[in-house]
Amino acid sequence: MKTIEVSWRNLWRNPTRTNVTIAAVALCISILIIFQSMIIGLIDKAVFTTTNLVVGEVQIHAESYLDDRSLYKYLKNTKKIKSIAKKNNIGLVERSYGYGLISSGTKSAGTQFWGVEPELELKYFDFAKHIDQGGFLNNSSSNKIVLGNKLALSLAAEVGSELVVFVQGADGSLGNELFYVSGILKNVADNIDRSAAIILKDDFNILFSADNMIHEIALNSKGNFTAEEIQNLISAEIKNVEIDTWKQLMPTISLMTEKMSVFMRVLFSSIFTIAAGLGVMNTMIMSTYDRMREFGIIRAIGGTPFRIIKQVSLEAIILTFIASIIGTILGLSVALYFQKFGFDVSGKGNLSFGGVVMDPIWKGSVSVGIVILPLILMFLVSVFSSLYPASIAARINPVEAIHYKK
Repeated sequence: MKTIEVSWRNLWRNPTRTNVTIAAVALCISILIIFQSMIIGLIDKAVFTTTNLVVGEVQIHAESYLDDRSLYKYLKNTKKIKSIAKKNNIGLVERSYGYGLISSGTKSAGTQFWGVEPELELKYFDFAKHIDQGGFLNNSSSNKIVLGNKLALSLAAEVGSELVVFVQGADGSLGNELFYVSGILKNVADNIDRSAAIILKDDFNILFSADNMIHEIALNSKGNFTAEEIQNLISAEIKNVEIDTWKQLMPTISLMTEKMSVFMRVLFSSIFTIAAGLGVMNTMIMSTYDRMREFGIIRAIGGTPFRIIKQVSLEAIILTFIASIIGTILGLSVALYFQKFGFDVSGKGNLSFGGVVMDPIWKGSVSVGIVILPLILMFLVSVFSSLYPASIAARINPVEAIHYKK
């Protein structure tokens, strides 16, 4: 207890120097807390947007469907998959896909048609809510179509525009039909913006002469299960299908989120902890030389080198402790503000992550981990930073130290 009291008094022999060092270390801690919260918030937002927008946490396709997306490669046993999803309270939608030509006036474009059930898409996914003009489909939207943003632009189509559709049906026949634009999506993802033409599943079956061909089942628990847990649930009972997590379907985003989290946190943690450590070391070195006579007297009356090392290190720990309290309060205050309100980073464009358009409001994510890591790093760095000046004080010759002049 007496050592702590002495260390506390020693810190305030030069209050200006001590206060500057505390402020610098506290600032480093607060910046680390804020930065980590923003990085984790961005990654969480990217994952949430990716899974909840349209992809889902897991997708199921017929074997080798993703290699060529053939109309004839469709799922044949969907009832069992539905029962597993229902039993585990996992959201499920069925989608049918086919390719064809769509035209409006003199303009035409190749298109991927989606056959969907509107109520389920609106319930379990978010892309159906991202409407720029008009409205999404409902169960009575026969011969209505929703277009991707860029596809509508290339066709010069607006809500109410008449579109002529040409496709090759599953039976080899040529299908053609008139559709009317019900809605136009906002920017969602590159592939959807450029080519998606969404119609009712019943209209899809008629247009493509398809007998309820299901090409994709998307599962989304909205975070109640991990993607891997859902994958294992399905694969344990369903065989001869491809079951892929969102990470497997979108490896670019998965890799970006994993690497960004590690790289950015390690990089910035290293920079700021080194800066704080150098500040503590500088303060301890200056303090050591200011008190050289004092250390000489301590050694002359029998004080051990370990006692001096302990005292100097304790001063660094006390200094870091004070800075940690201030830095944590400041950092958490700002991080909690950004968690609640965020800030707009889009400017006049769209915030895109791996080709997926995200909410432009970037918010932080506060957790215990973002506080513990900076505090542990700062305490470790402070202790190590104090060892060099402590070793100087411990190795001094008592006679030379007593006669030391500043």
